[in-house]
Amino acid sequence: MGIEVGGLLGLVILVADVWAIINVFGSRASTAAKVIWTVVILVLPVVGLIIWLIAGPRSSSARV
Repeated sequence: MGIEVGGLLGLVILVADVWAIINVFGSRASTAAKVIWTVVILVLPVVGLIIWLIAGPRSSSARV
């Protein structure tokens, strides 16, 4: 009946990483930069996500 906190946290991290990778591919960055960001996010899921949030490429759509 109980959902483990670790499993729920893992699911949240997975969803956030997938969202970040989708945004990386939607950005105007070069192909090499997209590949590097994707590898960083996949290899270091939590740290890579935080680094991407701070320094990663932004999507091509304008944010309001």
